[in-house]
Amino acid sequence: MAAADVLVVGQIARDLVLLVDEVPAASGTASARRRRELLGGKGANQAVGLAQLGVDVGLLGVVGDDEIADRLLARARADGVDVSAVVRRPGTATGLIVDLVDADGTWRYVEDLPAPVLLTAADVRGAADRLRAARGVLVQLQQPYEAALAAARCARQAQRLVVLDGAPDDRSHAAELLVLADVLRADATETALLAGARPENAADGRRAARELLRHGPTLVAVAVDGIGNAFAWPDGDLFLPLSDTPTVDTTGAGDAFVAALTAGLLRGEPLDLVARRAVAAAGATVGHPGGRPELSEEAIGRQLALIPA
Repeated sequence: MAAADVLVVGQIARDLVLLVDEVPAASGTASARRRRELLGGKGANQAVGLAQLGVDVGLLGVVGDDEIADRLLARARADGVDVSAVVRRPGTATGLIVDLVDADGTWRYVEDLPAPVLLTAADVRGAADRLRAARGVLVQLQQPYEAALAAARCARQAQRLVVLDGAPDDRSHAAELLVLADVLRADATETALLAGARPENAADGRRAARELLRHGPTLVAVAVDGIGNAFAWPDGDLFLPLSDTPTVDTTGAGDAFVAALTAGLLRGEPLDLVARRAVAAAGATVGHPGGRPELSEEAIGRQLALIPA
């Protein structure tokens, strides 16, 4: 089988999204006004987003040996994602994420993602040929540190584009990962873990991005909650505010952001355009419930028109 342009290393799960008017109090009940059941997990969402943007993409993650896995993998194949590297763990139930979204667009997750549905370093070593063959490797850091490190090392040794999404749970592990990365994307909480302080405004975001740039990556993107995203590269930086888009659910916005960022870099687009398209992709995702992206050139174009020049 031909190598994918991008191999996404990350989470795969059944995503159950329930929209409610308000979350019930203890011992209370609420009716769901809408329900969606999706292929989910950050890794799968990013892979789907890349496929929607025309990138030849594969996925390395773990599912169980149950019927749910059959359905999720069939959905991924229908979405244009190569799942031949996905590990099917015997005797394991596929991961589940319940996304409870209230009328204000605030989400609450309940997750069943035990250790057997996470990647191990051995799983990654088993996919080494695929990692070395891809032009880019997107490593999602909600996976165990040892697996993420193995994937980043393998890709770096093959001189592939290494994109890290997130931060390890233990800050002491960050240095070894960052030095392997070409690109780092972090949300506000992850930025606080990596840089020591949570960005509260555009200046904070720019400062944090430039600080993280010193640790290895050549492009850093950090989020400032409710305000926008800061980008830094060796000879420039940029802050882009969020577009004025009605928000139903922010779940998956970061995944769409990373997918568009990775696609633009592989296409050799100018960094300021890469940044704008990443923000536009996130904006195109918050208007519907659930983390599954719905990216197209038309959707991104509508969002680009809302981002200040």
